[in-house]
Amino acid sequence: MTNPWFLIVIAGLLETGWALGLKYSEGFSKPIPSTLTVIGALASFYLLSLAMRDIPVGTAYAVWVGIGAVGTAVAAVILFGEPISALRTAGILLIIGGIVALKLA
Repeated sequence: MTNPWFLIVIAGLLETGWALGLKYSEGFSKPIPSTLTVIGALASFYLLSLAMRDIPVGTAYAVWVGIGAVGTAVAAVILFGEPISALRTAGILLIIGGIVALKLA
């Protein structure tokens, strides 16, 4: 069986992908980005559900959301030139700290 933490990481990365895909799909008006977004979301949900077989739901969901939020925030700075500030960086670091704490708990 695959390590549930590996599944959560992949699911979180897919969440980042489909969140970014929402931007590229322009309100689901572009067929290819829209299709890739839906596929990414379904794959992310599926892997999250598999991980929840072995990881408590609260922990699994929080880690999944955290990975997706951090990944999306960082990618948005790189891909879309969104502003980065000390406060935004601190927020991202706090989310990462929360993910690590949940993993260790």
